[in-house]
Amino acid sequence: MSAWDPNEVRRIHELQQRSRRRVGNTTAEQRVERLRRLREVLLSRADDVDEALHRDLRRTREKFADGFTGAGTELGGVLAEIDGTIAHLSEWMEPQEVPVSHPGTEAFVRYEARGQVLLYGPWNYPVLLTFQPLAAIIAAGNVALVKPNELAPATSALTAEIIRATFAEDEVAVFEGGVDLANALSELPVDHVFFTGSPAVGKVVMAAAAEHLASVTLELGGKCPAVIDGTTDLDAAAQALMIGKMSNAGQICLAPDHVYVKRVLLDDFVDRFMGAVQDRLYKGDEINLDRFSRIVDERNFDRVAGCIDEAVERGATLIGSGRRDRETLTVEPCVLLDVPEDATVMQEEIFGPVLPVFAYDELDEVIDGIRSRAKPLTMHVFTADPEVEDRVLAETSSGGVSFNGWAGNYLEPNLPFGGVNHSGIGAYHGVHGFRELSHARAVAKRPVVQD
Repeated sequence: MSAWDPNEVRRIHELQQRSRRRVGNTTAEQRVERLRRLREVLLSRADDVDEALHRDLRRTREKFADGFTGAGTELGGVLAEIDGTIAHLSEWMEPQEVPVSHPGTEAFVRYEARGQVLLYGPWNYPVLLTFQPLAAIIAAGNVALVKPNELAPATSALTAEIIRATFAEDEVAVFEGGVDLANALSELPVDHVFFTGSPAVGKVVMAAAAEHLASVTLELGGKCPAVIDGTTDLDAAAQALMIGKMSNAGQICLAPDHVYVKRVLLDDFVDRFMGAVQDRLYKGDEINLDRFSRIVDERNFDRVAGCIDEAVERGATLIGSGRRDRETLTVEPCVLLDVPEDATVMQEEIFGPVLPVFAYDELDEVIDGIRSRAKPLTMHVFTADPEVEDRVLAETSSGGVSFNGWAGNYLEPNLPFGGVNHSGIGAYHGVHGFRELSHARAVAKRPVVQD
């Protein structure tokens, strides 16, 4: 990991403080040109993106039939965000007129740049979840300080190369380093902080931002539940949840953290889920490492393994091997049944290829279980019953909901993506990202009174 220089951090921070007004007054055409340049550089480094993600997480271009696990999908998501922004930015930047209560008054909202944005990238999808928000930051006319995540060192180094090849440092600058750098950056008086990561670190980021009254976007996570009521195709639900759970070895904020399934369907669902795992991820009895990502580091390997062991020791039933290989940082997929509610695997976001499954008889049990925990980032609900849909929406809260599919609310680019309370603050994607990274300035003009 590259060493960072505190004096250089301060120099560039001050340089961007001086340039933020100039950048904030750029036209749509000028911002589009910056985005096009970023797109060109990203495309030119596509093979390097593949290689970096493979080195950091054992990721490949290959992906499941309708899921996303490989490098190509990360880059594709960024390019789609850039293309959508380029197509609509002029429209988004237009002042939005609002109805007025006083005759003769003109009123409108003018979207202005927030100023200087500090962007912390995550390690689990380090290309997608760094460059997607960066596109919104640029579209809104901000300058940015970017810190890629040190747990993905190859991708961090590549991210730094791409940014330095694309932008002047008074517009977008990048620094590589660990926690000490993150702490130093958090002390800078910036205008906005965009962080993707765990709720625990999100609290630290928010507290530091409060010292300067900086606004924040926190993209966090939580224990995202799935619900299967038996009114839809069970095999389709099992396939979708397998993709969501096993993408990136479960290291994704949208992964189904645990599943509630109608009691009469429990055994059938588990058989279908594990059958899909076997078909997609194994060669005979051996896990296919060409299709299955590794756990990011030894600390997280030990954490996931410890969650499995504790649950089993406390009476949970293990379905699947759950084998571990410390040398390759591989934890093999497994299902846990009869997990105690106070087990660690049910108290913390799993972020691994481990799926607790619970049987239920009445929907009330599911709703009570969901409401007993912090509000999740999303929910995956498989039902053909409109009453179930209505009750889930009315009686629970989450950042988003995906009915009859995995992460549909994320994959629809016209929907805002973000959490609520414990799972996040703020939302982005498309126009929602432009507005999140802008200040909506209220303007009212009354007629001039003549003498």
